[in-house]
Amino acid sequence: QSKQRRQEICQELSIPSGATSFDARGTSGVKIYVVYNPNAVKKAAGASRWTLNSQVEVIVSMDIPSSTVNDSKVRISYYGQKENAPIEGAWLYLTCVSKYLFVPDPFVFPLQTKWTWGPEGQGAVLLVNCDRDSPGAKDMDSAYQYVQSYAGTHREQTSALDLEDMSLMILRTQGPSAIFADYKLVLHISVADVNKVRVFHASGDGSLAQYKHVLGSDKRSYVVDRSSGQEEDTFYVEGLAFPDADFSGLVSFHVTLLENAPDTPIFTDTVVFRVAPWIMTPNTLQPLEVFVCSNPNGDFLEAMRALVRKANCKLTVCPEVENRRDRWIQDEMEFGYVEAPHKMFPVVFDSPRDRGLRDFAFRRILGPDFGYVTRVPPHGHVSSLDSFGNLDVSPPVTVQGKTYPLGRILIGSSLPRSDGRRMTKAVRDFLYAQKVQPPVELYSDWLSVGHVDEFLSFVPASDRKGFRLLLASPDACYKLFKEKQREGHGKAAQFAGLENVHTITIDEMLADKTLRSDSEYVQSCIDWNRHTLKEELGLTEQDIIDIPQLFMLKGSRADAFFPDVVNMIVLGKHLGIPKPFGPIVDGRCCLEEKVRSLLEPLGLVCIFINDFFSYHTLLGEIHCGTNVLRKPFSFKWWNMIL
Repeated sequence: QSKQRRQEICQELSIPSGATSFDARGTSGVKIYVVYNPNAVKKAAGASRWTLNSQVEVIVSMDIPSSTVNDSKVRISYYGQKENAPIEGAWLYLTCVSKYLFVPDPFVFPLQTKWTWGPEGQGAVLLVNCDRDSPGAKDMDSAYQYVQSYAGTHREQTSALDLEDMSLMILRTQGPSAIFADYKLVLHISVADVNKVRVFHASGDGSLAQYKHVLGSDKRSYVVDRSSGQEEDTFYVEGLAFPDADFSGLVSFHVTLLENAPDTPIFTDTVVFRVAPWIMTPNTLQPLEVFVCSNPNGDFLEAMRALVRKANCKLTVCPEVENRRDRWIQDEMEFGYVEAPHKMFPVVFDSPRDRGLRDFAFRRILGPDFGYVTRVPPHGHVSSLDSFGNLDVSPPVTVQGKTYPLGRILIGSSLPRSDGRRMTKAVRDFLYAQKVQPPVELYSDWLSVGHVDEFLSFVPASDRKGFRLLLASPDACYKLFKEKQREGHGKAAQFAGLENVHTITIDEMLADKTLRSDSEYVQSCIDWNRHTLKEELGLTEQDIIDIPQLFMLKGSRADAFFPDVVNMIVLGKHLGIPKPFGPIVDGRCCLEEKVRSLLEPLGLVCIFINDFFSYHTLLGEIHCGTNVLRKPFSFKWWNMIL
């Protein structure tokens, strides 16, 4: 009973004149407890009598729902100071109604009135219904205020597909149906949550099943019809919004028993859901499918086909008619996934970049059990840092005793307290709000394009932490070139054999003061990131491999001097690496040989791919020209300790 209702009952059971004590007895099935302060209250004469005192409270409970209205009762007997027989009595008639809201999930959550993280946590999980199960639909399933289904004989099957993306919620009510002549059950949500979820009330079975939209999308409450007398009502809960700056991801559903005329709340039960976050997958997870755009360089596509076959995954080529000569598919989108105990599916995050590939993710990736999400700045302005070559994620790490089992997201930005370029706030807010992969902001504004994938990558390893961080390193490149110069190979030239490209020898590169000055500046920028990555990811020098790479400044920002070796595609142990066209020493590219010597001891296979067909427009960035759908983490995000 609510506090207000207890006060009303006390007023109804008014104490007769001359009464000094009382006792309370209930019929079968009624439990009576007396709560009192023994220092302030003395028990009255008689084994069951209690002194009438404001510090004595009688609590009545029942464990079994009533069969009929008022089928149980409590008798209160009042006694005077000297009387052994009661001077007056009162009856309290009881009807017990059992009512609770729950999520029937046997895998994880025993209790659901609050949400807590960790292996021993509790709460329910809700997916954003952001895929498109019906092939004829023009939008995501969450855009429609009804359960999606095909027409005709497939309706039952495809309704089930849409329902699988929702969470089941049960309202169980036991007790006499006649009680609902004076009471009603109301399912309700808060104003803040009304546009974050949608609830459907199920009725009927099989092909006759119907799903009535009862909550969400501006519907805040729903009176549950109890006229049929059924014990259980089935609801399907659909997520409409991912966690974001203005939404924690927590949604509460309440069911309240109301006494009619006027509406007086008697009891409320609550279920709390957390919307499943979007989770990004790192290079170290198994590749499933590689997406690449058609390319004027036919050798590149053939090399990619061979690489994908070696890695035993699928290749999907986006034709030119769909990419509109925009081949930078990594910049356009990023793959991740969402997961609940009952369902998991991949979700593509579409960047606000919007060039030739702007419609590809929505038109060609969104589909059955493949979701879609995007974030667009409110005023439409985007910079190069909003492309998703500027978005990466580390493998799982432990930092000063704190574990990040899903890794940490990495985004490129300007230096702290500077006025440089940053990823748009709409995207950053979204990434921070997912909570399970807390972002680290790196310094990438020193690059012309400004993407983190131009100076770092992660590759798998069987020892230590299970991976290595690769960092582009002008210092490592100068060290290599000086070594080759001492060995008598100073005349070996960069870019030798390429048509219409100016070659430059090792001697000339080492003597070029401008190139040296540029490289020293770039190395200082990379060193700033090196320190940040070691601190934020818990890395040591043994976890980092320096990859030889030179940069040159154009104005105040840098470009790769030769194809960017760390801008590689990682497919398990097979690495597709931009061919650097380095100086040929003893018949082999000395840059390729150095990279092999660094990575092959880890069991990795280095495959150098020619992605260099126009020196002035393209510098071999294979990672930016490909995109990889990967297997999800085995770790369940709700087991994280935050």
